[in-house]
Amino acid sequence: MKQFIEQLVELSKIDKDIDAFEPKIAEIRARLEKVEKEKRTIETAIKQLNDEIQECELKKRKNELHLQELAEKLEELSKKSANVKTEKEAKAIGLEEEIAKEQISFANEEIARLENLCETKLEEKEALENQLIEIEEKLEKIKESVEVELKEIEDERTKVFEKKQELVSKIPQKILAFYEKIRRWAGNSAVVPVKKQACMGCFMKINDKTFSKVIKAEEIVTCPHCGRILYLEKEEETV
Repeated sequence: MKQFIEQLVELSKIDKDIDAFEPKIAEIRARLEKVEKEKRTIETAIKQLNDEIQECELKKRKNELHLQELAEKLEELSKKSANVKTEKEAKAIGLEEEIAKEQISFANEEIARLENLCETKLEEKEALENQLIEIEEKLEKIKESVEVELKEIEDERTKVFEKKQELVSKIPQKILAFYEKIRRWAGNSAVVPVKKQACMGCFMKINDKTFSKVIKAEEIVTCPHCGRILYLEKEEETV
């Protein structure tokens, strides 16, 4: 029976090693996902700037068309003013000309503002595009690194699985089923050592009778408090 207990201890350690692979893989993938997220953020910002630049150019074009219309209107008013016959008509045309000139002045100011705005957004876009190039280069390097690391982990995990399969084949099915039943709720602490006559799973002291059974190792002993499988570490055996 001592042999089977030792095998369960070894199996517990192997299962712990297997479970440790997932956090390692998750950590490696998280590095990649972080850079991919940075890339998506920059791409979204560039798309938004493209939309804003397009809108800015559209507004500028509308103002340019309006400016053209106002220039044509001034030209028509100038022709009309040459043919006025009354002071009332002259005042009316003069008023229209004044309004048109104010609108022209406003349109020119708006065009200038929009040109500056478009230029600023184009500069922001260029800066982001440069960042995107850098992040894409960084992403490629990280992808290569991640691929290598994941391959190494997968190779290591395969070896550990093979080791587990070899060990499992030596353990009686009844004992294995008992271990798996405890492991479902205890996880990687299904098999724990006894130190200073205390279970290292729940840290409760076990009675002398149970401790004696653990020392003899003639049967599989579980903690009377938490139900975990108990074993005596070698250093405890020499005490």
